[in-house]
Formats: sequence, structure tokens, C-alpha cells
Amino acid sequence: MARVYNFSAGPAVLPEEVLREAADEMLDYNGSGMSVMEMSHRSKTYDKIIKDAEADLRTLMNIPDNYKVLFLQGGDSLVFASVPMNLMKNKKAGYIITGQWAKKAFAEAKIYGEAVELASSADKTFSYIPDCSDLPITDDMDYVYICENNTIYGTKFWKLPDTKGKILVADQSSCFLSEPVDVTKYGLIHAGVQKNVGPAGVQVVIIREDLISDDVLPGTPTMMKYKTHADNDSLYNTPPAYGIYICGKVFKWLLKQGGLEAMKKRNEEKAKILYDFLDQSKLFKGTVVKEDRSLMNVPFVTGSDELDAKFVAEAKAEGLESLKGHRSVGGMRASIYNAMPIEGVKKLVAFMQKFEEENS
Repeated sequence: MARVYNFSAGPAVLPEEVLREAADEMLDYNGSGMSVMEMSHRSKTYDKIIKDAEADLRTLMNIPDNYKVLFLQGGDSLVFASVPMNLMKNKKAGYIITGQWAKKAFAEAKIYGEAVELASSADKTFSYIPDCSDLPITDDMDYVYICENNTIYGTKFWKLPDTKGKILVADQSSCFLSEPVDVTKYGLIHAGVQKNVGPAGVQVVIIREDLISDDVLPGTPTMMKYKTHADNDSLYNTPPAYGIYICGKVFKWLLKQGGLEAMKKRNEEKAKILYDFLDQSKLFKGTVVKEDRSLMNVPFVTGSDELDAKFVAEAKAEGLESLKGHRSVGGMRASIYNAMPIEGVKKLVAFMQKFEEENS
């Protein structure tokens, strides 16, 4: 069977080249006579895999030497807890609420201290990014937290908030490695890799070294301390070894494509095709204000639940997979991550055009 165009928000499309390479190495990695899936994480062969992955990620993002790269387990939902556990020294932090995942991070932080809502776009179903130029940040706040790209609602911070000198913590899961990033603007970046980089089960944390210490909230488990993993090069316990191996391959693929500048250009081109169609369509409508649109996740609706369902079903029959919107908002959503080829977006738009003609 031919491969479909997979518009899933995560686990999501991976570069075909990477999958074929991994398939070729499934039974015998590099003459070792075994799969990476079976390999000791303490072996010399695996040590090279994880070290190369980190080196390539540092190159891609131009990560300064005073930042540690951690490959962890547990996904974003665990980081929602580990961030306050490790960084909430004064037991107070500011959160900007721009969607479901920021809301969850905010609720988790409240368990550990005073989490303050600095701004929110809940009043208009998270269809925009609130003004963050003069937030009510107080001196006793330990950090300011954002979800930089909102997978469900399709919004993106194109301008980072003014944190008034406080540490910026960003969940970058659904925009990770889609464009160049100035890492020095953040104290901590975290990303679940299952959207743009690899299989579910790996969490990347990029954290400034001065934020790593034993001074964490009382009761923080050993596995939740960033210092535990930083001191052991992400090998304190058995890491999600195979997932990291695939991420390493994706990092190499990205470097081969020309790095993050090239990816941004390609992603802008893909998004423009879809947004241009939505802006002139009489049937379909994008749900996000223009200036805050994500390049990665594009939600849209017809205005009729029946038509939405019909569209998703007919699209699936055409090999356009996973276009149903998140269960909390309905409608449709096309996630067009790095590995989605431009042909996939063109095929989607051609199908939308045909559907509009037949259903208006």
C-alpha cells in the first residue's frame, strides 16, 4: 500500500528517508549484529549514537556551551511538574495561557506554589496571542512560562513576551526545529519529540547551566531533578534509547536539508499555500487571527459539524490522514511539520477546492 499524507498533530509524520534507513538497520546496526532496540545503553556503540545526537542538535540550534541538553522520558506532561520542582525557588511563577497545554502546565504549577495568570486568550477560544509587552510580572517570580506554538489552536508567539528580566521557560513541542531560535533568550526550552523529530517517548530539555542545582523543592524525586540527568549525560538510567537514535537520524536529515533557515523557508512556503486558499475560500475558514498563525498547525472549519465530518471521511479516502481537529475544539486541523512534503499540502488544497465545489 502507498504511504498516505499524514497530517496528524503527533505522533506525526517522519522523513521517509529516515524511516527507510532505520528499517535497513533494524536487525544489524553498523555491523554490531543487533538492533539499536536490543543494545545496552552503556555500550560504546550506543554512547556514540547519543553523543552524536546531542552534537548535531547543538549544531542545528547553535546551542551555547553554558546550556545542557537532556534527553528525558515522560513527555511534556511530566515537565509541567519538573519545571516548578526545579525552578520555583520563591514558590511563585507567571504563566501565559494560550491553550490547552499552557492551561495544564499552569494547573500543575499550582500544586507546587503560586502560579499567576499573567495573560490569557481564553476569551476568544485561544484564537490569538495576547499582548505580552507589559505583563504584571513581580520581582518575586521565578520564571515566566509560555507554550510557544499551540498545537490545538494553531497560534504561535512570533514575538517573545517581555519577561522583565525573569527567566523565560518555553514549551516548544510543536514548533521545535521548524525555524532558527536564539537559545540565549530562554532559561529552559522543552519539547516532546513526537511532533517534529521522532517517536513518542523522548523529551528534550535545553536548560541554562546556572539553573541546574540541588536546590529543588523538598520531595522532588531523584528522577525529576535536572541535575541528576545533567550530571550523567542523560544516562542516569536506561534512556528511551531507540527513540533517541531516531531523533539523531532526524537531526542529521535536517542538517542535510540545509538546517533551520532552510526549514523555515520551506515551512513558510507550505503554510502560505494552505492559508492563501483558506483566505479566499467561501466554504472553509481558518480560526486564527492572521498575525498569530502557526506554520505548523492549521485549524479550519466549514461552520457545519456534518460537513466537517464528511470532509474528514472523504479526505481519508483520498489518502489525506488525521485531519480531524482535536476533540476539545472539533473542526479540522492540518499539521504540516518539517517532514510533510509540499506535495502533501498541494494535494490537500486541491481536495479542499474540489470538496468546496461539490458542497456549496
